[in-house]
Amino acid sequence: MKLAFHSDEGFGRRAVLGLIVLQADETVEPEFRGLVDLEGVVLYHSRVPSGAEVTPESLAAMRAEIPTAARLLPPTAALDVIGYACTSGATVIGEATVAEAIRSVRPGVATSDPLTAVKAACRALGIRRLGFVTPYIAEVSAAMRRNLEDTGLEIAAFGSFEESEEAVVARIAPASVLDAIVKVGAAPDCEAVFAACTNLRTAGVIAEAEARLDKPVVTSNQALAWHMLRLAGLPDASPAGGSLFRCALP
Repeated sequence: MKLAFHSDEGFGRRAVLGLIVLQADETVEPEFRGLVDLEGVVLYHSRVPSGAEVTPESLAAMRAEIPTAARLLPPTAALDVIGYACTSGATVIGEATVAEAIRSVRPGVATSDPLTAVKAACRALGIRRLGFVTPYIAEVSAAMRRNLEDTGLEIAAFGSFEESEEAVVARIAPASVLDAIVKVGAAPDCEAVFAACTNLRTAGVIAEAEARLDKPVVTSNQALAWHMLRLAGLPDASPAGGSLFRCALP
């Protein structure tokens, strides 16, 4: 017996988001589930091969794999935005090159990455002087700092866990991340704190850090989720999103 049916727009009635996740990343997916858990919004993931350690060489090697990862997102889904979930990768490869690699197989789609998203977040929040927290080795942190400063941001304070191994970064306890954000953000010149890395567990400490510092806290996963939602035309707030999720695109 052949059964009758009717069809609709599927899960993504309001927005369809695609996220390219590093093979070594154990954090961005669970954090995104809380940040974009909105009615009518669907999130699809694809993985890109990545090294067990974050070095300039391992990050640059991902460039060639980004089109394949973008192509593996559901081909019939009308994606509104594709995000590349790697802050250090966007720094080394270049934000424009990441967007070009995605659009080489998904022409016309809006794109984002954490570095682009954080810059948009700072403009939206009216921030210029940042406290900067990273888990990276010095070489990667320095490259990201130069990139941020080249756009007019000022790094007023800095601290790093100086850890290269992704599996260790994913296991840095949120309490340690909170302590780091509060310690760096306590510098009087800081207008806000940026905690970099999609593999660093930050979403659960944003509210507490903002309350202790009385300043906005921006993280890679939070900023990327916010930017992708705004690019998709959604103004929704999120309880896990802190001050940033009350902002529109600049």
